[in-house]
Amino acid sequence: MAQGARRTVGQVAAVVVLAVAVAGFLSVAAVRHGFFDLHVYRGALVWWVHDGGEIYDYLKPGTQYGFTYPPFAALVMLPMAYLSWHAAIVVSVAAGVATSAVLIWWLLDPVSRRAGWTRWFAFAVALCLVAAYEPMRETINFGQVNTLLLFLVAVDLLRLLPGGSRWAGIGIGLATAIKLTPGIFIVYLLVTRRWRAAVTASGVATAATLLAAALFPDASREFWTSALWNTGRVGELAFVSNQSLRGVVARLDPQSPSTVAWLLLVAVTLVLWVWRSRVAASAGDEATGLALTGAVMCLVSPVTWVHHLVWLLPGLLLLVDRGMAAPAGGRRRRVLLGCAAIGYAFLISRIVWAWEEDFTGLDGFLFSNTYVWISLALLAFLPVCRPAASRSPSDSVAVEPTAVPQLDQPDRRPSAGQRHRIGRPLTVR
Repeated sequence: MAQGARRTVGQVAAVVVLAVAVAGFLSVAAVRHGFFDLHVYRGALVWWVHDGGEIYDYLKPGTQYGFTYPPFAALVMLPMAYLSWHAAIVVSVAAGVATSAVLIWWLLDPVSRRAGWTRWFAFAVALCLVAAYEPMRETINFGQVNTLLLFLVAVDLLRLLPGGSRWAGIGIGLATAIKLTPGIFIVYLLVTRRWRAAVTASGVATAATLLAAALFPDASREFWTSALWNTGRVGELAFVSNQSLRGVVARLDPQSPSTVAWLLLVAVTLVLWVWRSRVAASAGDEATGLALTGAVMCLVSPVTWVHHLVWLLPGLLLLVDRGMAAPAGGRRRRVLLGCAAIGYAFLISRIVWAWEEDFTGLDGFLFSNTYVWISLALLAFLPVCRPAASRSPSDSVAVEPTAVPQLDQPDRRPSAGQRHRIGRPLTVR
């Protein structure tokens, strides 16, 4: 057997072994939620379309949970009202897997090419590892929309914006119209002075919202005047699944959490995010901008359930990218790859749930907020790639001249006015 054939057989065997190991891990570690959120979405739509009720009056029987997204999200999900329950599950799972796979390919493929990995093998290994990632498996098991929103934002930041497309911003606008929290990416475009993309995103979000208002005036009136402000439909702030700064403060004093302390933490976090985002944008490093903004969105949102932390996935993948860009055998590579491995290990471990019933004491404070600390670490320390021309003498880690750490760039000629376009050798810092 030729050497290439032996290598392929070995890689196939390794993927099969890893897939079996991950399946075994999931059979023990994964919690079956019975597509709870999908039940809420579809139940609300069926109630609205077929039973003549108002969509925001619906509560899943025996719970306090109802439809919490804007009316445009109801419009996007409307076909679900005409699908059987099992068909809705198939569509939800397929959409989650497909959008995740595309995002992983966009972020990982340049790394595998630069490192000389077999591309299909690296992709297959990554898919297996992501299947074990708790926020991803929670998103799939709940029937959530997180991966769709992340994909829409990534279309802008990983494809349209670096290419200088006049359509940049459309994905962020649609994501914001579906769920309000991705609106922070419009703020990201503003603070990094991408005015045209910010206007496009704002215009798309506004147009989609107005379309929903024209089609569903009663539902829109109910959402913007009542349902949006009914925080009781979301859940308890101190619940350990709430891995945001608000959750940290609430767990310190569940009976009367300090709003002032939370707002101070949010303000400091936003200042750090603005600074780091501008550094990333000035370097043309849109992938890091995506990762930083995803992390800060999880931190400053009042409620960030564990499944929302799929927004941390780009940051973990970029840690691998930056580690592989560092010199082989060097301390920097070991540190970055080690941090990626440690962060991933915690984010598959369900460690926070060990303190679900009692998060008091020092150990409760530290471990019940583990995922918050990971979000903060990514926001503060994720390395930024910058043009080699701006490198200081102290920088010692250089990427190959032909390498682009986070994006495919088939056309390297910078277009006029696109100073954020990556077209020069990059250095990691």
